[in-house]
Parts: sequence; structure tokens; C-alpha cells
Amino acid sequence: MNMPPATKADKKATVDAAAWMFNIVTSVGIIMVNKALMATYGFSFATTLTGLHFATTTLMTIVLKWMGYIQASHLPVSELLRFILFANFSIVGMNVSLMWNSVGFYQIAKLSMIPVSCFLEVVLDKMRYSRDTKLSIGLVLLGVAVCTVTDVSVNAKGFIAAFVAVWSTALQQYYVHYLQRKYSLGSFNLLGHTAPGQATSLLLLGPFVDYWLTNKRVDAYEYSLISVMLVILSCTIAVGTNLSQFICIGRFTAVSFQVIGHMKTILVLILGFLFFGKEGLNLHVILGMIIAVAGMVWYGNASSKPGGKERRIPAIPINKSQKTDSLSESTEIDGKV
Repeated sequence: MNMPPATKADKKATVDAAAWMFNIVTSVGIIMVNKALMATYGFSFATTLTGLHFATTTLMTIVLKWMGYIQASHLPVSELLRFILFANFSIVGMNVSLMWNSVGFYQIAKLSMIPVSCFLEVVLDKMRYSRDTKLSIGLVLLGVAVCTVTDVSVNAKGFIAAFVAVWSTALQQYYVHYLQRKYSLGSFNLLGHTAPGQATSLLLLGPFVDYWLTNKRVDAYEYSLISVMLVILSCTIAVGTNLSQFICIGRFTAVSFQVIGHMKTILVLILGFLFFGKEGLNLHVILGMIIAVAGMVWYGNASSKPGGKERRIPAIPINKSQKTDSLSESTEIDGKV
């Protein structure tokens, strides 16, 4: 008996699920590697390490261009510089926020990215959310807060750092979706435009930012074979992390990426308990995980229903200079990853 051919919707669902798994696996992997590198081997130069991540990603895009997987595309310099500004403020802001704030307030700031992303979509994209979609987002926020928020103390400079980090991150993630739609760019194309600029700026500024944050110089760090191998492994995984982020936000939205992305928070907690000690594992943390996962399932169901999440009017005109089939071609390439 022959199986019926897969429909277009089935294929999209399969690629969507693969994109989420790709992002979750690479994101959790890089967090665990970086945690071992920083906590065990004392490599505390997060901004410089991020610059190395984008340098590796740039090499990947060059190879893919040479192999013909990335076609020539156009992105105005003004849009590129704006994106790099948001992205770099996001990276530095998060590092500064973590240093100046308590862990509890840092986690609250990260959770606030979802309502900020919702605000940007409502104002800029004229997005409308159903009641169930809003409630499911609230349930995810509640569950992750129960898991991660412990001590909460606030100071003026820490609040400013968190404010800059949250808004720049939300704008950067919104811009990923915006640029892909407006200029018909696939994930590979957009990375090819943005990664070189981010790598250059972060490698130039990173050592100075890290010295300001840690009072340590990256050139004075005592490198060992294991620490160098962990840096190389972190950079390798980062290629997948950067690419999968662009794929996921391009296929969905920044809000969906944030909501479902909290599955990574749950997995990082679980793996942290397994590999770095179980003293933080208790009943309220387990309860928070269950609440968060239930909210994610509810969000996926509610936002996919008619009226669950929709634009009232078309918000972004597609650039006429782009070929009409370029987006579908790049989407097919993304699906092959």
C-alpha cells in the first residue's frame, strides 16, 4: 500500500520542527561549552569570544558563497549599520547587565524581552494577538520566572544596562525578520551581510570591553590545550547557533522565537543540574519547568489557530529590485540545512 505524498503543509511543519531543534541543540550546546570554558578554565572574555564566533561564521559564509549556496544579494549600508549597532549593543548590554545586576533581576530583564518584542510587533507590524495567545505567553513567563528568579536587587546603573540590553536585543531580533522580508533575504544571505561587520567591530572593541568588565587582558590569559580546544568548539557550534537563529526568526517572528526559545532555558537548567551539581534542583524549580513547558505547548497551539496571531494590514513592502523568487529559493536552501 503506497503512502500518500506529503503535503506542502506537512513539509513546512517538518522543516519548522527541524529548525527549532537545530536552534535548541546548538544554543544549549554552546551555553554548556562556554560555561565550562569560563567557570572551569577562567576564560571570562565573553565579548571577544563572541567576536571569534562571528569571525568563524564569516568564514562559513565565504565558503558557502564559493560553493554557490549563497547568491548575490543587496542590503543597504544604512540598514546593515543599524543592525550591527543593535546587535553589538545587545551583546555588550547583556554582559554588562549580568555583571551589574543580581542574577534574579538579570533573569527578569531577559523575560521582559517577550513583552517588548510583542510591543514592537504591535506598533511596527500592526500585529494582533488573541486572548489565548496572550495568556499562553503569560504562562511561559510565569514558569520561567519560577525556575530562574531568586534574589532580586536593583540599582540605577544595573537598571540602565538591563534596559539597553533588552531593547537592543528585541530590536535586533525584530530586524532579522524585518530585513529578510523587506529585501527577500534568506538566512544565509543575511548572515553573509551581517557577520563580517559584527566580527570586525567585536574583535576590535571586545578586548577593551572585556578589560573594562573583568579588569583582565585577553592577551595575558594563560592558554592551555583544553581551553583552546573549548574556544574552537564554541566557535564551531556558534556557526550553527547564528544560522539557526536567523532561520527561526525568518520562518516565524521574534516573539515566537523568544517564547519557544525558553525551552533552551529549561534544558540548560536540567543539564546544569546533571553536569555541574544538583543543589539547585528543588520542587519549585521542577514546578516552574512544568508550567513553562505547558505554556509553550499552549502558545504553539493558540498562535497557529486562525486569529491567534495575525497582521491587520501588510506592514512591510517588498523591495521591487529583488527577484520575486529569491525568497523561496533561499527558504529552500534554509530547509536543506
